[in-house]
Amino acid sequence: MQTRCALVGMPGSGKSTVGRHLARRLGLPFVDMDQRLEQQLGCSIRSYFDQHGEAAFRDHEAALLAQLADEPGDMVLSTGGGVVLRPENRAALREGFTHVMYLRASADDIFRRLRHDRTRPLLQVADPLERLRELYRTRDPLYREAAHYVIETGRPSVHTLVSMVMMQLEMVPGP
Repeated sequence: MQTRCALVGMPGSGKSTVGRHLARRLGLPFVDMDQRLEQQLGCSIRSYFDQHGEAAFRDHEAALLAQLADEPGDMVLSTGGGVVLRPENRAALREGFTHVMYLRASADDIFRRLRHDRTRPLLQVADPLERLRELYRTRDPLYREAAHYVIETGRPSVHTLVSMVMMQLEMVPGP
């Protein structure tokens, strides 16, 4: 059976960390979309945002997701936090991956994790907690639309989160 798992969720919800551990546990290749995009762009996402704007970045992101969704073979994919903003990306996730997991974390939990992080372009504002709350209100329904499963992250360890995802993978075969 093919296992193509994509992780979606807010910035700082644990997609990259959980994805890396999950891929290792499943013995599958791991793809971090943000890392892949930075390689393709030749600079950090923050720098690209500053120079070219969000719309240009989202174009590159959509093209990469479409490519990954069409690639054959098993993988664990960690997406960027804003990948769900475009309807074609939500469709590519649902159609190109057997399991799309929404790692759901509250804005307050994410703020605690990211309050000292200066690399995330959307959080470089006067009130990052309010910005996270605004992003959450906008994106939560979109993550739910894209996802096959919602995993409440709360504050468990990475090991516990990976185990929760593994349990979902074992309980329900891909759509």
